[in-house]
Amino acid sequence: MARISGALRSPVTFSILAGLVIGALFLVGTGADPFAAYGAVLTGALGADGIGSTLTTGTSVLGMALALAIPLRAGLINLGGDGQMVLGGIAAAVTGLYVPLPAPLAVVLALAAGVAAGAAYAAVAALCENRFGVPLLVSSLLLSYPATAFASYLARYPLKEPGSSLPQTRRLPEGVALPVLGSSTVTLGLVLVVLAAAVYWFVDRRTVAGYEIRMTGLNSRFAAYAGVERKGLTLRLMATSGGLAGLVGAIGVLSFPYRFLDGALTAPGYTWTGLTAALLAAAAPLGTLLAAFFFAVLQVGGLAMERTTDVPRELTQVLQAIVIVFLAARLSLPRLRGRAAGKPVTQEPTAQEPVPQGESV
Repeated sequence: MARISGALRSPVTFSILAGLVIGALFLVGTGADPFAAYGAVLTGALGADGIGSTLTTGTSVLGMALALAIPLRAGLINLGGDGQMVLGGIAAAVTGLYVPLPAPLAVVLALAAGVAAGAAYAAVAALCENRFGVPLLVSSLLLSYPATAFASYLARYPLKEPGSSLPQTRRLPEGVALPVLGSSTVTLGLVLVVLAAAVYWFVDRRTVAGYEIRMTGLNSRFAAYAGVERKGLTLRLMATSGGLAGLVGAIGVLSFPYRFLDGALTAPGYTWTGLTAALLAAAAPLGTLLAAFFFAVLQVGGLAMERTTDVPRELTQVLQAIVIVFLAARLSLPRLRGRAAGKPVTQEPTAQEPVPQGESV
């Protein structure tokens, strides 16, 4: 009961409800029926015809949310998810196309190549901060552009499918693909991402490394005084983050349409949706899982809402923005009240401060 009560009173719950209310007001102002619009979102995303698409989209959204939540738990922001994901995808495509191994081994090797490519490229951003003093936020973001340009060049020229007008590689050999779960479009990639979330939860809540990461996020100076080596931690977290992003890219290539298609991994905005989910959950493992599923529902349900009503799917993007704005305002409000009253203000959890609040999403 205490957990349920805390969840209902949490800023996250308040922000989601406030976003839904304001979205309903927008709909009423345009003459649309908010109940019909929200019903179309839920039916389109969670109904029999939409749950497969939601889980497929949720695989990438959750994977990127985890990738960005891991460094965020320590107060580090990785904005290079697109580049790391794309390099993971192109590495998986090259491995699947040119490694002469049986199909099951080729799939495993392609996944490993995607993880290695993403981890190595994310580590470069960490080294830029550790060795040259370039802020991680800047280095990770800027390094994303040459990575996407390089992958685009490979897909358009050396690896381009002969005779095709699209910037894409050849289709992977028969059998070099992730197994599909049942008759849906959901692949084994969802299981891999959920397993990654479980490992993240275990490390975060049950290991010394997880405690050091949380303490660094809460107070980096205190953590350094206690003996946490910041540079090494930054390198490890960024490599792990990039490895997960590369895994998402590899899963995308080893799923339909079983090839690397230029722009297919970055166009849906998985990186920014994942970052939004990580921020909403304060990078907590369970909260990140739930927030990623929430945004996947909005993304898939928005398309169904546009098909069945006159409401454009951009409304779901507006809802995401409103939720984050209200969350930031709700977390900052106690500080502002304390300063206005001239009282000392205890430090409240922020998006970079991983506290149990995110767990109660």
